[in-house]
Amino acid sequence: MPQQLSFDLPSRTALGRDDFFISEANALAVAQVEQDDLWPSSKLVLSGPKGAGKTHLSHVWASQSGAKIIHAANLEMPEENAVVVEDVHTIAGHQDAEEMLFHIHNAVLGRGGRLLLTGIGAPNHWPIALADLASRLQGTALVQIDEPDDMLLMAVLVKGFADRQLQPTPAVLTYLLRHSERSFAHAHQIVAAMDKRALSERRTINRDLARDVLADLAR
Repeated sequence: MPQQLSFDLPSRTALGRDDFFISEANALAVAQVEQDDLWPSSKLVLSGPKGAGKTHLSHVWASQSGAKIIHAANLEMPEENAVVVEDVHTIAGHQDAEEMLFHIHNAVLGRGGRLLLTGIGAPNHWPIALADLASRLQGTALVQIDEPDDMLLMAVLVKGFADRQLQPTPAVLTYLLRHSERSFAHAHQIVAAMDKRALSERRTINRDLARDVLADLAR
């Protein structure tokens, strides 16, 4: 049977506070991000594995504070007094980006604002070449999202499917939780792969599809 044409359409990711599931793996991070009046020197680094919810939590804080969200790949000087810079670890070794972030850091904090920086790993492991920027990042309070526990991993799967308007049965979710790797990245891969195969092969989101996708991802 010929495969149905499929299109990799973007999902609509829910980024509200009520959509953010809290467990032991991220509770401390949520509490510290939301209590921005307690940030030492009015800045904070939010670290966590890929897919851990750093962007979601950044949007939660931005909604609370009116912050402007800037990706490290497209740095620009903001006018706002509350700013998020995402994926800071990716600018390491890029001189222009490092210098721009240095100026953003000084400008925002210099006018009494607050700065939230996100990235994978701790700042002391980011190979930032600009010494003045490296010292400022390493001197910033750090909060980390840990790899997911079972409750959080289940929530990531449920939300991932919901963002794609898919509703797997509890049996399918339980099967995935039992057999998948304990990582945010793998959970997101599973959801995307099941969505794609269900569409291209005209299959139902069921345990057989889950088994086939997990087998493919394990190769």
